[in-house]
Amino acid sequence: MLIAGFPAGAWGTNCFLVAPAAGEECVIIDPGHQAAQGVEETLKKHRLKPVAVVLTHGHIDHVASVVPVCGAHDVPAWIHPEDRFMMSDPEKALGRTIGMPLLGELTVGEPDDVKELADGAKLELAGLELTVSHAPGHTKGSVTFGLPETADIPPILFSGDLLFAGSIGRTDFPGGSMDEMLESLARVVLPLDDSTVVLPGHNEQTTIGRERATNPYLRQVAAGLGADVDAPRRGM
Repeated sequence: MLIAGFPAGAWGTNCFLVAPAAGEECVIIDPGHQAAQGVEETLKKHRLKPVAVVLTHGHIDHVASVVPVCGAHDVPAWIHPEDRFMMSDPEKALGRTIGMPLLGELTVGEPDDVKELADGAKLELAGLELTVSHAPGHTKGSVTFGLPETADIPPILFSGDLLFAGSIGRTDFPGGSMDEMLESLARVVLPLDDSTVVLPGHNEQTTIGRERATNPYLRQVAAGLGADVDAPRRGM
């Protein structure tokens, strides 16, 4: 298994390229702001051929490079239907204007081929099986992608902005909800094995075991408590 990731753009959003091995087909996860060059460099370094872009949610810091990346390789983009509008209308998704200097660097809109994700779907792409879990809270259409354990790697969770090392995604933008965030953590995250490696949308990787023991939000959910907690402000 090959997982190559790098932080991109103004928000340091993690973009991941996943393949069975070097020299094979791959899936690109969350090519965000200024990620296109990093994607091309990683494809060349590992001799990869992309077959799809998959998106954990629709915020501009995760989708800003979708149009150029999909266009350069003639591949589809997969996104949950409740976040699809964000690709064409990023300001509406944030409830404010990002600012013309930043927007001037972006190619806003949908790629030619958009496919919609569904909860529980099994995406068989590039010789991989990605399990989709709908996980609203950060946005209405947030999802995670899971890879099963193999002889070579532990289970993997691409958590987007649902779960970070030591924190969770913010819930104060339009479509965000702390109640939905805590429910998603309970339903999607808590059942996972402690050995599961979490590759989040921002900052460093972690494990479910580490977060179960130390993450204040996940500990709150495990204790069956409600949403009486300070809202996070991490990431976009």
